[in-house]
Amino acid sequence: DISTSVHVVKTCTLLRMSSGEQNAGSAGDVLDDDPVGRLKVFIYDLPGKYNKKLLKKDPRCLNHMFAAEIFMHRFLLSSAVRTTNPEEADWFYTPVYPTCDLTPSGLPLPFKSPRMMRSAIELIATKWPYWNRSEGADHFFVTPHDFGACFHYQEEKAIGRGILPLLQRATLVQTFGQKNHVCLKEGSITIPPFAPPQKMQNHLIPGETPRSIFVYFRGLFYDTGNDPEGGYYARGARASVWENFKNNPLFDISTDHPPTYYEDMQRSVFCLCPLGWAPWSPRLVEAVVFGCIPVIIADDIVLPFADAIPWEEIGVFVPEEDVPRLDSILTSIPTEDILRKQRLLANPSMKQAMLFPQPAQAGDAFHQILNGLARKLPHGEDVFLKPGQVRLNWTAGPVGDLKPW
Repeated sequence: DISTSVHVVKTCTLLRMSSGEQNAGSAGDVLDDDPVGRLKVFIYDLPGKYNKKLLKKDPRCLNHMFAAEIFMHRFLLSSAVRTTNPEEADWFYTPVYPTCDLTPSGLPLPFKSPRMMRSAIELIATKWPYWNRSEGADHFFVTPHDFGACFHYQEEKAIGRGILPLLQRATLVQTFGQKNHVCLKEGSITIPPFAPPQKMQNHLIPGETPRSIFVYFRGLFYDTGNDPEGGYYARGARASVWENFKNNPLFDISTDHPPTYYEDMQRSVFCLCPLGWAPWSPRLVEAVVFGCIPVIIADDIVLPFADAIPWEEIGVFVPEEDVPRLDSILTSIPTEDILRKQRLLANPSMKQAMLFPQPAQAGDAFHQILNGLARKLPHGEDVFLKPGQVRLNWTAGPVGDLKPW
């Protein structure tokens, strides 16, 4: 009712901490680990058609949420973990930009990605001996598309494709993460999507600004173009948010994307992070950076750097089927719990781990990826094959993927 709404809004205006309180949170020592000295990475020198020429053709690739594949390459080229001697490498990195093939509207077309990736693997397997000795088990690839190395933006078709067979032994560094899903193989490193650090920095507001918005969301609730009958997009969760709370005074939700979007998140207590076509989106990064408690609505999601970031402590998880109860779930959270989550979110280490800054900074997402790779060392006995042993089927997969790229 209105009286409850007014009370909650008045309460939430108080939920902006003093600088002393902000420094009280702890993100855990793991986020501060330094990977330098714990691993060495060899970067394959590939022809520009796999990376730099794609970017030159369409510079928009630098700004979309899949850009981690580009910035990881740039970071490694100048990183202290790089080695130019492959004989001493712990890991091998193949710099391919499979999402840098954009439509006029700026969306990546994943249909050529399997052939591009396959072509790159054939090249390194022919030119260097290191792929063949492990069939990629000591190699990693950055595959930041909607459903990772399944290379399709629709879940049903991504599941039908499965992960590119030649990548079955490699470690995948990808934004997609969902438990017990065909497109997330064991041992993958789940990372945040790219969100522009400098742009967010430019929109910071004074720390003492009250959080006068209780629940905030901007984005689609329906995708009538790709899901005209409804119910498939976001598994109906976003539609349920709109249908249940469009007139609720505690909920500031809309399809509009105002110029004050970043500022509004900093004025909000809770920021909704529902699934869309995939479970993840840049909203999660934005929420953490701006200290807005992420409300994660994506069943079985595997979150970025889950072995280092205490997601259960900083976020709120709402099952998709419970979306109609979202108002009562959030208003029932004790103030002291909200303040504790905000203290953790205020920790600079937490924010830094979600970003790909240029240049790189200690504890950022680049370093968290390296930490994840370092924790996999030393390689087990099953990584290197015996002479004559073959695990991968080079002719497996959809027929279209076998065509030359």
